[in-house]
Amino acid sequence: MNMDLTADSQVTLLLCSHLGLSDETGPKPFTLGEWNSLTRKLLESSLGAPSGLLGSSADDLTAKLALSDNEAGRLVQLLNRGGALAVELGRLESLGIWIVTRADEQYPQRLKQRLKRAAPALLFGAGERALLGQPGLAVVGSRNVDDHGKTYADLVGNACGREGLVLYSGGARGVDAVSTQAALDARGTAVGVLAHSLEKAIRAPDARSKLESGDLVFVTPYSPNAGFSVGAAMGRNKLIYALADYALVIASDAGRGGTWAGAIEAINAKWLPLFVLDGPNVPEGNCQLLQKGAISFPDSLFAPSLDLREWLQAQVPALAPSPEQARLF
Repeated sequence: MNMDLTADSQVTLLLCSHLGLSDETGPKPFTLGEWNSLTRKLLESSLGAPSGLLGSSADDLTAKLALSDNEAGRLVQLLNRGGALAVELGRLESLGIWIVTRADEQYPQRLKQRLKRAAPALLFGAGERALLGQPGLAVVGSRNVDDHGKTYADLVGNACGREGLVLYSGGARGVDAVSTQAALDARGTAVGVLAHSLEKAIRAPDARSKLESGDLVFVTPYSPNAGFSVGAAMGRNKLIYALADYALVIASDAGRGGTWAGAIEAINAKWLPLFVLDGPNVPEGNCQLLQKGAISFPDSLFAPSLDLREWLQAQVPALAPSPEQARLF
């Protein structure tokens, strides 16, 4: 196979990705829930790890993992598609796209620590992967943000760039695009967690130069050629929050939409301190998020002398070190 993949990573790809598979015929890849169930069985069996599945027959798997005949047959079919997968991996590598799995040392530890078994089994990316999980601020908000919101998205992005905070966003238009561009213009760095096609995103000329210079990384838990969907956007929101030290909601609708749902999930899960832009001209959703436990980020705050990192740190206790993560493939 192409790319520098361990045996455990190769098995994760074979079983969990759509790469090299027809959408109409053949076995379906494992969902995250199915993969979690299988890895539990592996850890409890003599196989021990995903790589232990290689070379196993359907009868072996039925006996060692207590699988049904249909489950074992599906698993073997997926494992035996190495040739088609290798071709697709070669194509992605030629585009500058890399893959990291939960079995890899390079997988962002914060995703495992904060999301646990909800952490994606696979991440596809392009650009400097070392940026993932570096100290930074997640900036989120509406795609159809007004001028007031754009102004503050720009100010926050610029401050992140100047102060060396990675700007985490969803890589969409509106707040994401404005804050990311401001961070990069200030010679900072940014991470875009995508819910749309990675292959399309890396073709944008401005993005390509920043990916190549190491100032930007795109990452997605979805197939690199997958189109946008509302479900994908909702699913990737948690990754934005789980990677950052702090989060700031610039503008949110009240009670609906991806920004609202992601913010509520982050508040309830207590992944990180969540701030919301506060002032006389903010949307009603911002006000309601503050009532639900978010921290006020006054829109009167910005001045040339503001040290954003210092201000954020002063608002909340020091972030406790994350607990050790149990073995998680």
